[in-house]
Amino acid sequence: MNITRLILSGLIPLFLCFTQATGAGVRGTVTGDDEQKLAFATIYVKETGTGTTSNAEGYYELALQPGTYTLTFQYIGYGSLTKIVDITDSWIDMDVVLNTQVVMLRGVEVRAGKEDPAYTIMRKAIAKSKFHVNQVDRYTARVYIKGTGKLKDSPFFLRKALEEEGIDEDRVFISESVSEVEYIRPQTYKENVISIRSSGEDKNGNPNAYIYGSFYEPEVANSISPLSPRAFSYYRFIYEGTYADRGYEVSKIRVVPRSRGDDVFQGMLEIVEDYWSIYSLDLKTTRMGIKFDIRQIYEPVADRVWMPVTHDFNVEGKVLGFDFEARYLAAVSDYQIEVNPELDVEFEVVDEKIETELAEKLEEEAKDEPAEELQEMLASGKELTRKQLRKVIKAYEKAELEESEEPEVVGNRSFTVDSMAHNSDSAYWAGVRSIPLTEAEICGYAKTDSISRAERLEREGDTLKTGKDRDARFLDLILGNTWKLADRTHLKLRRLNSDFNTVDGFDLTTGLTLTKTMKNKNRNWLQLGTNVRYTFSRERFNGTLSARYDLGKRWNRSRFRLEGGRYISQYNANQPIHPTVNSFMALFLERNYMKIYEKDYARAGFEQELSGKFNFRISSEIAQRQELFNNSDYRLIDRSGDGYTANAPVSDELDDTSFPTHNALTLDASIDYAPWQKFRIRNGEKSKIDDSSPVFRLMYRRGISGAFNSEIDYDLLELGYRHTFKIGIRGIVDLSARAGKFLSDDQLFFMDYKHFLGNLTPFSTADPVGSFRLLDYYRYSTRDEYFTGSAHYQFRKFLITQMPLVRLSGVRENFFVNYLATDLSDNYTELGYGINYILRVFRIEAVASFQDGRYQGFGVRLGIATNFDSIF
Repeated sequence: MNITRLILSGLIPLFLCFTQATGAGVRGTVTGDDEQKLAFATIYVKETGTGTTSNAEGYYELALQPGTYTLTFQYIGYGSLTKIVDITDSWIDMDVVLNTQVVMLRGVEVRAGKEDPAYTIMRKAIAKSKFHVNQVDRYTARVYIKGTGKLKDSPFFLRKALEEEGIDEDRVFISESVSEVEYIRPQTYKENVISIRSSGEDKNGNPNAYIYGSFYEPEVANSISPLSPRAFSYYRFIYEGTYADRGYEVSKIRVVPRSRGDDVFQGMLEIVEDYWSIYSLDLKTTRMGIKFDIRQIYEPVADRVWMPVTHDFNVEGKVLGFDFEARYLAAVSDYQIEVNPELDVEFEVVDEKIETELAEKLEEEAKDEPAEELQEMLASGKELTRKQLRKVIKAYEKAELEESEEPEVVGNRSFTVDSMAHNSDSAYWAGVRSIPLTEAEICGYAKTDSISRAERLEREGDTLKTGKDRDARFLDLILGNTWKLADRTHLKLRRLNSDFNTVDGFDLTTGLTLTKTMKNKNRNWLQLGTNVRYTFSRERFNGTLSARYDLGKRWNRSRFRLEGGRYISQYNANQPIHPTVNSFMALFLERNYMKIYEKDYARAGFEQELSGKFNFRISSEIAQRQELFNNSDYRLIDRSGDGYTANAPVSDELDDTSFPTHNALTLDASIDYAPWQKFRIRNGEKSKIDDSSPVFRLMYRRGISGAFNSEIDYDLLELGYRHTFKIGIRGIVDLSARAGKFLSDDQLFFMDYKHFLGNLTPFSTADPVGSFRLLDYYRYSTRDEYFTGSAHYQFRKFLITQMPLVRLSGVRENFFVNYLATDLSDNYTELGYGINYILRVFRIEAVASFQDGRYQGFGVRLGIATNFDSIF
């Protein structure tokens, strides 16, 4: 194997170097007048609409067919340079020197208040941003993307394992892709990846899908754009001067956040005067402590239409001890533009704060005019105030939305990979690669390709080493594993797990899950599972069998479930105490909070989504329920207390929560309604946009007597509400409320009561919104009416987040209120303050409880970060 690696590692770099030199075109080095090589300078070919960049060493290489071409060289901070070249059948060497940009401060009338002239420029650019969004009906283009990444540091205890996998701090990972993209207004994007190449043999990784975000939109990747209508609340703007470039006047605007932190940009924005479009940008932002540096160069690809031709994204950060950096370069070529004929106009935007008299005149002339008349003014090329322009574009978008077949869909994207995308050789890439490889990148390809080829040869030559997917090893019984049995069929063995409770003592649990995804277009899905458990103190096996079948389109999905067996259950079916937390509390602190009973049961359920806005569920269970008692008093630390408590919940409403063995037949039905739900479509699959609508829920539970000797008889009706939304400057509000009443309670046992998500441990494992931090698990459980509500607010800047370094690390602060009303709860209330995203994944909270306004207690809780999914 060592000989194979040596041969491959020697031949591949030679072949790469040779193939890069074939063909015809122009190549050279871009430097500044200070003799500094300009890495990632933009080169734009007017005749082909092709953009590319130099590499990290300032070297560029542009393959062209014979002909005459106009090349424009650009770099932020330097003046552009235009060259005309004649290409024959060979390469032309052309080194380029760009001169430092000469920026002039134009004469500006200083007004009272001394407003920076950047503000009138930005007011006009912001007013016209929606115009630019709607300016293009359709375009197609070809995009070449090169991504490079490097692991700079890693936790010391993982370094050896990483090195064994071929991941070391000197290795450069590279990926390249060529895509054909199409945009159709307003929100349809199509991308077909026609070629992919990546270092190593992993060909299932992300092929660097083309970034669709636009800085003309209010938000880009969840960050506030400097061209957002709300930009003045987030940014200060500083005028840095104006320069002339190829007949255009370009103004440089420095973007300064009013408050540094995540989700805002800082840097330089260049605006084309009169067009009020982006000329270039060099902006930085952070997300959960990870730094992003974004550079884009725009070109007039059609009359009055400026589009980005090169993108340069630099990412670096440190997550859980892994220090990394990555760079993505995108070159857009072969633009084919279809301009929206209704907006193919030239007009002047009037800033009413500067040109007061003219603005008043225009407003008076168009007073009470409908949007249609203003549209005619726009088409005629007349002057419009910012207010009038906003009114026109808003009416235009509203009319198009009303004509849309699916107004709730706010994005439609498709991403496909050509079946031959992975089969292109080095000669092909030398011809299509618009950004030359650096020496380090060539070495990276050589190293990873040679290792992967040698390891594949070794595997193919040694049939005894079949890997984890072919033979289950003994270690799999402990750690678990997943095997691919056939196409779209997998068998998963869950890891062996052990917990402790005072009823069962220690237990051992494991299980098997078989999943099969069907080949139909809706990807119907079947899952069969089993869960097995052995309890040492009771010396008993118990377990469950389950089946689930999903079918239909994602927004009209149907789900069938069957489950049955013998297993334990907490009295609160929502499982307020995690078994691992209970094990820790019992073994180390002598606190057995988890109270359980056993049931032999069978359950059937059905769930149906309707149009993505309605979700209907119905299920029924027949169970024989049996009380359990403590069988173990084992503990690792013997506290000088009263020992473990009985396995019986304590309730203010019910003196004795014990029960006889009995049968219980229950029926549950609920319907969720999200009236303003929005959707995205990806590859024809419609999916919900989280938190785009409040969700209302109506739930009914019936305890049925008589049938199957069932001994319960009650009716419970509950109405619920849940909503998450943004407010203010990057604040996030979570609201939850539930109100219910037992319409009848002729016969029920304690597990049938309404229970609430309490917590008496230092760890908070339940949903942060809708759960209590200090509430006893069963003290206020009820068989009457109740109300519970939670309000959770996440600040962008409050106390410790006043410090920029804390905000830039991703830390956030929370304030929350929880409330419970039952006949005996005395208006139980919790007030809490939390620090969120500690090390990006944890939160710590300080909480105080009150009853009827009187202080009751205080506690500190540790849990997983609130809004944890926003990290991703």
